Amino acid sequence: MRRRLTALLLALGTVLAVPGVAGQAQAQAAGYRYWSFWQSGGTAWAYATQGPATARPADGSVDGYRFSVSADSQDSAKPRTAPSFSQLCADTPAKPGTKRVGVVIDFGTEADAPSGERPPSAPASGCAAVPSDATSAEALAAVAKPLRYNSDALLCAISGYPRTGCGEQVSAGDPAPAESGASAPPAGKPSGAAGGEAAGGGPTLGLFAGIAAVLALGGAAFWQSRRRG
Repeated sequence: MRRRLTALLLALGTVLAVPGVAGQAQAQAAGYRYWSFWQSGGTAWAYATQGPATARPADGSVDGYRFSVSADSQDSAKPRTAPSFSQLCADTPAKPGTKRVGVVIDFGTEADAPSGERPPSAPASGCAAVPSDATSAEALAAVAKPLRYNSDALLCAISGYPRTGCGEQVSAGDPAPAESGASAPPAGKPSGAAGGEAAGGGPTLGLFAGIAAVLALGGAAFWQSRRRG
């Protein structure tokens, strides 16, 4: 039993020692370049639980958008300004059958920009007067055309920025890719999220499952050896 445990631990060490695995895992975790969607409760931004195409903000709401490179919603950068609804819509009177939605657009930093592009120098904002059943996407279109979506309805560009690309993967420590025209995957997920291997060449899910299996077998063998000892 002890020999079996030793063999299992050696197998685990072999898997972990595969050249490039550690570096590939770090590259895979770098993130994706995309527009994140936020909603304000009046004092702070919160990551939206729905996409702008399905969210239906109430009258007096404030929606925010930020372009950045982020690994996931926990890592995503918020809009750098947070004006209140009263500041955004003070000059837009309420009308029957419509609602007013404040919109804040942060184009991000040069560090997050695709290769060959620069973000607009300052965040943009406005007040959208839209039908009472309008979505956040419709409110955005009312103040920030042109918008660009991909075939899976993922928001790719606001006010024409960026010119190309849509949710492409960015490797840690790598410069912005020369070609930013990668298409986003189904269901609006960042590219590389589907399939056996990520677009950045990271380790597959099967590799991590194998590591987990080796660990589980090693633990079982150790427990058995302790019982028999």
